[in-house]
Amino acid sequence: MKLYLASGNAHKAGEFQELAAASALPVEIVSACAIGGMPAVVEDAGTFTGNALLKARALHARLPAGSWALADDSGLCVDALDGAPGVESAYYAGPEGDGAANLQKLVRTMQGTPAGRRGAHFVCVLMLIDPTGHAREFTGRVHGRLCEEPSGGAGFGYDPLFVPAGHGLTFAEMPEAEKNRLSHRARAWSELVAWLRSAGHG
Repeated sequence: MKLYLASGNAHKAGEFQELAAASALPVEIVSACAIGGMPAVVEDAGTFTGNALLKARALHARLPAGSWALADDSGLCVDALDGAPGVESAYYAGPEGDGAANLQKLVRTMQGTPAGRRGAHFVCVLMLIDPTGHAREFTGRVHGRLCEEPSGGAGFGYDPLFVPAGHGLTFAEMPEAEKNRLSHRARAWSELVAWLRSAGHG
């Protein structure tokens, strides 16, 4: 079974393939690059669910008949910032920003915030569109806190700043297998896998 991923991000495609392998699901994750790239999508729905649906439908419209499309929209919600950067996580430092710029902006914004007010959680919404065009949503969350300075060279995005609850390492310091077991994306993926199996697709 192939799931076409509505992203050209190699890190993200690799992470989903690792998740599929860990769940022993016979699924191949195929990047949008395989069909010429992800179509341009204005992610203006204002919610993780809405943005994931926009991306999934845009990709599904380009796929061969009988294909499955998978999109995710995820982000970091910081308690002290009233949930920001949230759905704007990928563009926190501006439209020309990148992951490093987003991370540094968050470090600066949170500078001086006491430990008791550094709570945050990651959210991941997966939107799966089946060959008939029907969409299903799967959501995962992981709560934790932000450390004061980035630490660790693995992962991507805000991983070097986020320490999941009950752990002492940031996502970027953890072995990939451990992060994949704990992450918001892993939790959403677990829901998706349970549905695929119940529907006879796994």
